[in-house]
Amino acid sequence: MEYYSTRNTTKRMSASEAIAKGLAPDGGLYVPAVLPPVDLKALKELLPLSYGERAKRILKIYLPEYSPQELDRLVASSYGANFDTAAVAPLRFTDSLTGYLELWHGPTSAFKDMALQMLPHLLTASLRKLGEQRGVCILVATSGDTGKAALEGFADVPGTKILVFYPRDGVSDVQKLQMVTQTGKNVGVCAVEGNFDDAQTGVKRIFSDRAFAEELSERGWFLSSANSINWGRLLPQIVYYFSAYCDFVNSGRIKCGEPVNFCVPTGNFGNILAGWMATAMGLPVTRFICASNANNVLTDFIRTGVYDRRRPFHLTTSPSMDILVSSNLERLLFFLSKDAERVTEWMRQLSAEGCYDVGTELKRLIGRDFEAGFCDDEGTAAEIARVWHENGYLIDTHTAVASKVLGDYRQRTGDRAPAIVVSTASPYKFCDSVLRALGEQTDAPGTELIARLERVTGTVAPAPLSGLAGRAVRFDGCVAPEGQKQVVADFLK
Repeated sequence: MEYYSTRNTTKRMSASEAIAKGLAPDGGLYVPAVLPPVDLKALKELLPLSYGERAKRILKIYLPEYSPQELDRLVASSYGANFDTAAVAPLRFTDSLTGYLELWHGPTSAFKDMALQMLPHLLTASLRKLGEQRGVCILVATSGDTGKAALEGFADVPGTKILVFYPRDGVSDVQKLQMVTQTGKNVGVCAVEGNFDDAQTGVKRIFSDRAFAEELSERGWFLSSANSINWGRLLPQIVYYFSAYCDFVNSGRIKCGEPVNFCVPTGNFGNILAGWMATAMGLPVTRFICASNANNVLTDFIRTGVYDRRRPFHLTTSPSMDILVSSNLERLLFFLSKDAERVTEWMRQLSAEGCYDVGTELKRLIGRDFEAGFCDDEGTAAEIARVWHENGYLIDTHTAVASKVLGDYRQRTGDRAPAIVVSTASPYKFCDSVLRALGEQTDAPGTELIARLERVTGTVAPAPLSGLAGRAVRFDGCVAPEGQKQVVADFLK
């Protein structure tokens, strides 16, 4: 299996090289040269397996240089006692046609754990295969969940450091507290003045600074990424789409081979792209419904073929989706166009002009697989209350966006196909918004609200969140976007 950049297909490399580099030198994202098929027979073989065994079957397709023993260790290290359920990613049904894929049973209570519990092991194994002697610094921009999940995954991993940037006013109280209290001798956290796009643009600028890379190399370090721009982040996410489908079949609600729809809350387009890649491999899915909040740049793009980030930026109750530059969309454009030059030009236009138009034919191809909708904060709160009162099922704000968008899609189109809502975070990560949606008071710090939500709903908070109270704050720095490079330089002295 070979990999290359979305902006240059001539230079090919192994999975280990792509994972170690994170972002291509030309600014592109690494993709596999082919999306290998998984036929119905292979899909049926996944049905009786555990999540870990399903993961090994999918991972080995893309990681041919890894032995079965290496894959065993990789999966065992990633999906074990660090998750609070043996199912790892259970599917919860609210009716015969609708399941919620719970991806938040890991140590940080968010879907990023599904990949970021694996990435440190995947990355360090890749570096060993490449004979890399330098240390690796993982550089992360986060809109909330990636940062904590990456910190948790890489904390005290030998030969690594990790530095996370987050938008100062763009994460929930619980998300911020999770990050700034992170333990570990090799970790760093810094706020950025501005929004997530400012933080992410600053990180990308650092990655593309070749002179800075040479300076760091002389110090014995190189940079890599734990954001979904890294293929090692995206690959493990493909697994849970296959697993969710298998669990739907095993529930008796559909037969193997019958299609479903997925509705995915997304900002950076990585989560939904992993699902689309699973479908391109053969997973029976009819539609991917892309759910956005008020920052609905992806909704407009899927409907019009024009990507335009020149719009107001909204701080919402679903902050992990507060994004106007969806990095992983570049991979989809490459897969569908198969044209690195066009992709390069679209990305140049986005950077220089703030928008690009993919044209009629590519818009048609996107519309073949994707639908889109969005939900504002008022609709998000109403959906949390509806699902709780009608089903006794508690969901967070991001999951509520997807749940509402799925309902709107079904009403608009009459499509009553079985569907899976991708649930990306525990409701306790956003307990203030969830409590308000249920008509409760939120006049207390985030850690106190966790206990209040437990009392109001009779549910139990995940242990990693209920244990936040009283933890010491270790990181309180904040810089302008142009100061991020100096923070990295100081961190790696």
